[in-house]
Amino acid sequence: MDKRQWAIRLGHWPPRMIEHTMWSIALETLIADRAKLLTALVGVVFSIVLVNIQGGFFLGLIGRASLLVDSSQADIWVGHKGMHNVDFPRDIPRRWIQRVRGVPGVRRAEPYLIGWADVTLPSGNWENAVVIGFERSGRMGTPWNFAQGGAESLLHTDAIAFDESETEKLESPALGQLRELGARRVRVTATTRGITGFLVAPYIFTTFERAAACLQKPAEVCSYFLVQLEPGANPQEVCAAIRRRLPDLDVYTRDEYAAVSINFWMTRTGLGISFGAATLLGLLVGMVMVGQTLYALVLDRMEEFGTLKAIGAKEGQIYSLLLVQAIVLAAIGALLGLALAWGIQSAYSTPRAPIVIPWWLSMGSAALVLAICLLASLLPYYRIRKLDPLIVLQS
Repeated sequence: MDKRQWAIRLGHWPPRMIEHTMWSIALETLIADRAKLLTALVGVVFSIVLVNIQGGFFLGLIGRASLLVDSSQADIWVGHKGMHNVDFPRDIPRRWIQRVRGVPGVRRAEPYLIGWADVTLPSGNWENAVVIGFERSGRMGTPWNFAQGGAESLLHTDAIAFDESETEKLESPALGQLRELGARRVRVTATTRGITGFLVAPYIFTTFERAAACLQKPAEVCSYFLVQLEPGANPQEVCAAIRRRLPDLDVYTRDEYAAVSINFWMTRTGLGISFGAATLLGLLVGMVMVGQTLYALVLDRMEEFGTLKAIGAKEGQIYSLLLVQAIVLAAIGALLGLALAWGIQSAYSTPRAPIVIPWWLSMGSAALVLAICLLASLLPYYRIRKLDPLIVLQS
């Protein structure tokens, strides 16, 4: 559309219809140059995909740091003073659990044992593993999501369970095959799906007594007390009561201890910084591509914008044209980017490298990219503001 057509169109529309016309002009201008439109969409899609995949990897990885806590079915965790990570506990006297059971509001309290031991493999190699022992008749801290076998199979003699994603590390044991765990004979009776920790060591589940034997710990100690509350009991009040009875121990609700375990790895590693820097870089690249495209569209049509100013178009109306283009780019790019991100999640998410994309991450990334596109529209707007309409009238 040349400047005469623009002038004729706007000159014959009544003022109340000019806004509608500006929308039409904005879309026609954007679609007219498909190469620049494609470049801008690539930038938006790249930003959306990067935010969702990087964020999904981060959430999936850091979520494994608190996996045992989140899936324990325990409302409260009681452990040693200064407990900071579920995988690295210290021993506490098992007999103190009776004090916990006597606290008002406590429905059940069970001992839980976590420790490290070597798995001796048929090839002569060994693999470090996290051994998890739960109460034989317990309801908390037990494995879940079984791929083979079930909870009842772990009550058999020498029985253990591990996650199927760790099969290669343990040299592919089939059900019923033997391994040596902490110099004790164990037998594989079940496997799980998706129970992997933050560390590279596999989780091995068994009964409390068998875990104590494999870890060579006396039966009088455990790592945690897992507490389940009575319906309607206040978790904070019960925690405070347990602290008064056991001042030498730390007491957290499930959500609090999950946050403590996650914070341990966040502060001890550069995980957050590395993922955050990569995501920020992707957003900057996307913003530059969108801004450059919008700016190029304006440069190619300076005479048309001058015509609009010459026939009396207000700056707000001209800026609304750029805003429409930015919103269209953000909306189309976000839809394509989210679809691509969900496709990547479906194809490449595994228990070892899970990609977790919650709804708030998808919506947040779309809102963020929209804000970036709106910000990028300011760049060509400042160029238009300085444009003198006389150059159009004299041409």
